Amino acid sequence: MKQTKLEGITDVFFDLDHTLWDFDKNSALTFEKILTLNDINVDINNFLGYYVPINLKYWKLYREEKIDKKTLRFGRLYEAFSAIGYQIEEAVIYKLSDDYITYLSTFNYLFENTFEILDYLNLNYNLHIITNGFDEVQHKKLTRSNIHKYFKTVTNSEMVGVKKPNPKIFNFALQLANSNSAQSVMIGDSYEADILGAKNIGMEVVLFDINNTAVNNDINRINNLIQLKEYL
Repeated sequence: MKQTKLEGITDVFFDLDHTLWDFDKNSALTFEKILTLNDINVDINNFLGYYVPINLKYWKLYREEKIDKKTLRFGRLYEAFSAIGYQIEEAVIYKLSDDYITYLSTFNYLFENTFEILDYLNLNYNLHIITNGFDEVQHKKLTRSNIHKYFKTVTNSEMVGVKKPNPKIFNFALQLANSNSAQSVMIGDSYEADILGAKNIGMEVVLFDINNTAVNNDINRINNLIQLKEYL
């Protein structure tokens, strides 16, 4: 694994979910809350065991423009309840879908060393966000977790009309930041969306690989955010 300092960088772009904001932990807490609120008695761990991979599948389809937001929000829940054999009315699924969006940003656990690395980077770099997440939720996550103050720009897929890894969203973010690919680095957890997407337009990249699952050793990689000091 390369661990050489990245030269000539002025702008650092972060993904949000699964990179700074601990999506899995916050999502699990949200489900505990909304299932209780709606009197749905299922084993939360069993439910999440099915929901998490189903959600990833739906997000991949959404990223690839094969489904819309409404289909994603309904389908992932419908399929997860079907998988555990729980009978549920469609109206209740729609209610849960709305409740999930309402309460998700009320839980705001961040990954270890998020504040420490943002404080460190903020001294010498312009910091930005590029996210595929929904506009109405992402700004709440940033504000309520108190990391919004670090970022000069926030680009989300709904603003641009395309999702990472589409080059349009990266070029939009660079233009918004008044930067260019040669002096920018993208940090994110998704090899497909963040790393390949950014590399394809000439940006430097660092993969946030918290579970050490990456098979490509020829890219910059960290499993703790504080390790960004080795590159920047």
